[in-house]
Amino acid sequence: MLSAILNAFRVPDLRKKILFTLAIIALYRLGSFVPVPGIDAQALTAAFKEGMTSGGATVWLNLFSGNALSNFSVLSLGIMPYITASIIMQLMQGVIPALQRWATEGETGRKKITQITRYVTLGLGVINAIGYLLMFRYQYNVHLTDTIPTMVTSAIILFTLVAGVALIMWMGELITQRGVGNGMSLIIFSNIVAGFPSAIWESAAVEQNRAITILILAVVLLVIPGIVLIERGQRRIPVNYAKRIQGRKVMGGTSTYIPLKVNGAGVIPIIFASAILYFPAQLAVFFQVDWLQSFANALTSGWLNWILNAALIVFFCFFYTSMVFNPEQTADNLRKQGGFIPGVRPGQNTVQYIKNVLNRITLPGGFYIAAIAVLPSIIFAFIADPLISAFGGTSILIMVGVALDTMSKIESQLKMHHYDGFFK
Repeated sequence: MLSAILNAFRVPDLRKKILFTLAIIALYRLGSFVPVPGIDAQALTAAFKEGMTSGGATVWLNLFSGNALSNFSVLSLGIMPYITASIIMQLMQGVIPALQRWATEGETGRKKITQITRYVTLGLGVINAIGYLLMFRYQYNVHLTDTIPTMVTSAIILFTLVAGVALIMWMGELITQRGVGNGMSLIIFSNIVAGFPSAIWESAAVEQNRAITILILAVVLLVIPGIVLIERGQRRIPVNYAKRIQGRKVMGGTSTYIPLKVNGAGVIPIIFASAILYFPAQLAVFFQVDWLQSFANALTSGWLNWILNAALIVFFCFFYTSMVFNPEQTADNLRKQGGFIPGVRPGQNTVQYIKNVLNRITLPGGFYIAAIAVLPSIIFAFIADPLISAFGGTSILIMVGVALDTMSKIESQLKMHHYDGFFK
C-alpha cells in the first residue's frame, strides 16, 4: 500500500492529478464553513443542534453535506441535487427515445445528456433551497436579520444556495476531467469523512459511552474487510470464441468471461429508497400539517422505516441492475463476435441463462445492502450513540466503494508506467 502511494507521486502526470484533486476537495471543504448572508449564525447553530437530537431526515442530509447544512453554508444543498438529477436522467433513458438515442451516440450524445442534467440539477436546487429556507425559519425558528427587508434577504439566500449547487457541480466535473476518480463520488466521500472526528469526540466525551465508542470502532474495522470482499466479489460466466479465418490470419479460439458483480447496483438502491422515504419529510417542511408531520416521522424512524427501507432496497437492487445490464444486448454482442457460453445454445437460451445467473446473485446482494443500511439504524435506536449515525452502514459502504474505485483508477495509471499497484 505505502509503496503504491509513493509510486503514484513518482509519476509526474499522476502526481499533478492527485494534488489537483486534493486542492479542489480542500476548497470545497472551506466553502462548507462560509454561511449564507442574512442568517444569525449563533442562533442557527443552537437551533440545529437541538433539532439534530431527534434524528430523522435532517441528520441524514447533514451527513451527506459534510455538516454544511448545520452551518447553513453556501454549499448546504451538497451534492444530492446533482445525484438526484443524474438518477432521473438515467431512468428517463429507458422511457424517452431521444435520450436513449443520445446515450448510444458516443461523446456527442453524452454532452447533450450532461447539459440537460445540469439544468435539472439547478431546478432541483431551487426546490431544495426553498425547502431548506422554510425549514430553518419555521421548524427551527431561525429568524433572518433585520438589516434589509425579509423578501430581499430570502431572495439572496435562495440565489446563494443555488449558486452553491452550481459551484459543487463545477468542482465535481473538474475532478472527473482533470483529477483522479469520479468527482461527485469523492465529494460525497469527503463529506462523510469530515463528520467522523466530531462524531468520535461527541461519543467519547460521555464517560459512560467510551466503552461503546471503542466497541463501535472495533466493529467498523472488522466490517470493512468484509465489505471489500463482497464489493470485489464477482460471478464469472465463461465465454469461448470460435476460431475463424480472415485472410491468412486465424482469429478467435480464446476464452474469457463475463464478470457480474455481487453488488452490481452499488449504493444507488439506498439512495433511491431514502429519497422515497424522506420525500414526505420534505413535503412536511412546506406544509405545516400535523398528520403529514406524523406520517413523515413514522417513515423516517422506527420499525416502519426499517421494514420499508429494507424492502425498497432489495426492490431497487433488481430494478437498477436491470437498467444498467441488458442480457439481450450482451447475448447479441456475443453472437456477433462469435462467442458462446459453454453448454448453452446461442440466442434466447443464452439470454435466459444470463438472466437466471443475474437474479441469483442480485438477491443476496440486495439482502447484503439492506442489512448494511438498516442494522445500524436499529442499533442506534437502542443505543443512541452519535458515532453510529456517522459510522452507519451506508456511510461505510459509500466510503469503501469510492475508495476501491479511486484506487483502481490510480492502479491503472501505475500499470501504464510499469509500477506495482494496490491490488496484487
